[in-house]
Amino acid sequence: MEWVPREIWIKTQPQALLASCVVMLDARDRILLLRYGPEAPVAGTWWLPGGMLDHGEDPWTAARREMREETGIELGPTPHLIGIDHRGDVLGTGPVLDCFFHGGRLADDTSIRLSAEHDRHRLSAPDELAGIPLTARLPTLTALHTAALSGTVACLREGMPL
Repeated sequence: MEWVPREIWIKTQPQALLASCVVMLDARDRILLLRYGPEAPVAGTWWLPGGMLDHGEDPWTAARREMREETGIELGPTPHLIGIDHRGDVLGTGPVLDCFFHGGRLADDTSIRLSAEHDRHRLSAPDELAGIPLTARLPTLTALHTAALSGTVACLREGMPL
């Protein structure tokens, strides 16, 4: 095999977008979910607080930023990675690697300040979500819920545990 300069070799490597999401639980182990508003590409569906990384941003910093922007909640400084999911194509953008962090527990008096991107929030256990339109798969939330409660890490492909 012929040697290729690094700058050319890099262009031949797979590329994927990176996203970070946060799993927040309440005292009853329910997950905080946000519903996308009418202007969103996935309007009316529910998912975790989170989003794509900004240029130069690491996954934990993105998770903290997205949580603050979408809910008004400030996360602590220590990341707790609980899941990774590789999705081959997301809304035509190509591959996305999702990093999921456990953000801790919501106090009973926590106020949620939604961004313009979302129009509602809810707290739900995974077994209460049948029939609720989710942005991604229910098995993803179930695996992440288990990982948050057990302190393990869920390894997912297309939202399904490996």
